[in-house]
Amino acid sequence: MKTRKLRDIEVSEIGMGCMAFSHGYGKIPEESYSIEAIRNAYEYGCTFFDTAEVYSPGLSGIGHNELIVGKALKDVRNDVVIATKLFIDSYEVRSAGSVYEAVKDHLSASMERLQTDHIDLYYLHRTSGGVRIEEIAKAMGQLIDEGYITGWGLSQVDVDTIDRAQKITPLSAIQNIYSMVERDVEKRVLPYCLEHNIGLVPFSPIASGLLSGKITTKTQFESYDDVRNWVPQLSKRNIEGNQPIIDLLQKYAELKNATPAQISLAWMLHKYPNVVPIPGSKNKERIIENLSASQVELSDEEFKDLDDTLNSLKVYGHRGFTR
Repeated sequence: MKTRKLRDIEVSEIGMGCMAFSHGYGKIPEESYSIEAIRNAYEYGCTFFDTAEVYSPGLSGIGHNELIVGKALKDVRNDVVIATKLFIDSYEVRSAGSVYEAVKDHLSASMERLQTDHIDLYYLHRTSGGVRIEEIAKAMGQLIDEGYITGWGLSQVDVDTIDRAQKITPLSAIQNIYSMVERDVEKRVLPYCLEHNIGLVPFSPIASGLLSGKITTKTQFESYDDVRNWVPQLSKRNIEGNQPIIDLLQKYAELKNATPAQISLAWMLHKYPNVVPIPGSKNKERIIENLSASQVELSDEEFKDLDDTLNSLKVYGHRGFTR
């Protein structure tokens, strides 16, 4: 698989979001299945795996997903890039004595679960919590200097927040929502990232399955822990409204002997050189299908026609908020 860089961190041009092995999309698989799915992705050529300390079943608990990722990748640790995320609040900072110590406590716990002595890409998981982003940036800079992390990033943030952090410790990546139906980041975030050599790592790049063309108005999601029940584009009315986008993808899928999901990923890879999507799935076959989008190449003419037509279509439903 071809590679790209998130500042100085080289990764496969499509990564793997691992959240679904722990929560968010209904019943979670057996651990052995999840580990095999992650290893299959690695053997296919994926070198970029995304997790977070909070990805765990139910409303409580911590670290479930990191434990799975750690077990799956421990034997190939030096050949992969692992990204994980932390969330801290002002109470933790007071208890730890400083922002640095609070961040370091989370990092140490994540490294233990992931069976590693360093984290390649360490994100702040959202920015609420009452801790100034400048203080987080200083702590991350110290952890980089000490060799505990290679780079750092922010998740679901606007340009003003990015700029405040970037001025303290340069960022490697921003992980925001981005897909054909969630394009807010194209207005300010992506241009800023391009200018400052920051990677954009889109989560939900297939719009929680909408852009696969497999979800219809008759699709029933599991009622327990399935985010698709509240994703706005997946309401019955909005699925119907967004059908022209699905039809457009299907047209190109037939032309390129690909799937609609693969076309949606190929579109963003063609459009921006600093974008590395991390589609997530708990299904082995779907994971490989997503990674195989790296083999789908759009010509400049095909891309322009696809992008121009997409720009002319109305999107029904909106989930993102960062510009």
